[in-house]
Amino acid sequence: MQPISGYNVLQKLYESANSIVYRATRSHDNHPVILKTLREAYPSPERVAWFKREYEVTRKLNLAGVVNVYNLTYCLVGSTDQKKWVMELEDFGGDSLTYLELAGKFALPDLLTLAINVTEILGQIHQHHIVHKDINPANLIFNPQTHQVKIIDFGISTILIQESQTFRPPNVLEGTLGYISPEQTGRMNRAIDYRTDFYSFGVTLYELLTGQLPFPTDNMLELIHNHIAKQPTPPYELVEVPTIVSDIILRLMAKNAENRYQSAFGLRSDLEVCLRQWQAVFDIITFPLGKHDISVRFQIPQKLYGRDHEIATVLIAFDRIANARQPKSELLLLTGYAGVGKSAVVYEVHKPITAKRGYFITGKYDQYQRDGLFYYG
Repeated sequence: MQPISGYNVLQKLYESANSIVYRATRSHDNHPVILKTLREAYPSPERVAWFKREYEVTRKLNLAGVVNVYNLTYCLVGSTDQKKWVMELEDFGGDSLTYLELAGKFALPDLLTLAINVTEILGQIHQHHIVHKDINPANLIFNPQTHQVKIIDFGISTILIQESQTFRPPNVLEGTLGYISPEQTGRMNRAIDYRTDFYSFGVTLYELLTGQLPFPTDNMLELIHNHIAKQPTPPYELVEVPTIVSDIILRLMAKNAENRYQSAFGLRSDLEVCLRQWQAVFDIITFPLGKHDISVRFQIPQKLYGRDHEIATVLIAFDRIANARQPKSELLLLTGYAGVGKSAVVYEVHKPITAKRGYFITGKYDQYQRDGLFYYG
């Protein structure tokens, strides 16, 4: 373990491609803390900005369900004279669910209690107009003795009601690929809002309940396609669990955000009904989901309307080329005045391109901005 100036490092808890997390005590008062530092010896300015952003967002939240952040310091790390940014966080005696290896080991009432607590925290975060965008077991800190749970890692969070996601190669997507929502892949022609956290939370509950991810594959493009188009095996087919609990998880994992829960209150209400029934009779009778699920925000569905014929024409052309026995090419031109939705029609082929493991290249030329900007993935 690397020494960190001003701290007594006790244990390395976690190491990812971007950061390293330690359990430590402060040298001057022996107070227990969690330290997070960037992994790279010479991080890029973008990575440092990401790290500082995480500190600022976490500090401003000041919620009981979010790990407190105490300080951000630039100090010596390691045996050399090299300095790094170090974030000092609260240590309430918990570890990440990934570190504790609790997937598939929760008793149903304990899992429902955990889900209710996390849902309450997510609701508070969303009330501050913050979308976490990386809910997964590694970012849920759980104390097995007190059963207290808190959320960490706001490095890629957004303080927006809605955010557009561009098409990117799988290796540079924001978030953890196994838990990422369909719209967060940039291949759904849909903007990201707070409901992306519900999808990721659904994947998390799926794993904690069954012991496996809904789409267990190491192929990045296949995984993205599964998130976008493939329905997961219902949890009740993998483990013995009431059907209604399985239905709640699948509702969270709906491909379109409009079909998921629209509020943390609605989700929590259904989970509490499940917990009460189980505690009373050790069974859960099926009931209508979402009875109290009323969105606190006015959400216009992001479905593309009035372009069915044009979309079908583009998809037929793509399928014809993708399924051709001999390599061939075609050119399809879309014309129309600015703002009529030409780009939106083209972006509808993201899903089939991902399914065929193809490449998507875009370029845009405007009358007053004639330089071309290309991006592919």
